[in-house]
Amino acid sequence: MKNKNVGYLVIGIAVLVFFMVVSYNNALRTIVDTNCTHGSTCPMYVTIRTQEIISYSLMGLLVAVGLFVTFFMKEDLKLYKKEIKLSPEEINHKIESLDEEEKKLMQILLREEGSVYQSDLIKETNLSKVKVSRLLDRLEGKSLIERKRRGMTNIIILK
Repeated sequence: MKNKNVGYLVIGIAVLVFFMVVSYNNALRTIVDTNCTHGSTCPMYVTIRTQEIISYSLMGLLVAVGLFVTFFMKEDLKLYKKEIKLSPEEINHKIESLDEEEKKLMQILLREEGSVYQSDLIKETNLSKVKVSRLLDRLEGKSLIERKRRGMTNIIILK
């Protein structure tokens, strides 16, 4: 899952939990109001105030984490980018022996400086997941690429 989606998920969960906390705090305050006979000097009011501060602070922290993940955490493919050591002639010679669909995948990899998510290949080529997977199997068998598992997708790297 991409960081942006995870951030939105965390923020959504924080909003749901916020409504539950508000409901809980209101119910707790109602209970204390009806049962506390000492008025505002009742020690239960101090406990409620402390509980509210802690719960709202945790909600704020959860929203802050969600916003941070959504807007400031970038997925770094640069870890997998490497300088292509082959000359353009060697690359063209290797690509010439491939069929059209394999060439298309290799050209995308070269354009993306040697690494790309498998899911991005599927989107860009409009081929099925199975077809892209089989093409990548063939390219991996020819020692042209390497697949690294990352979560629910693979990162395809030129060898």
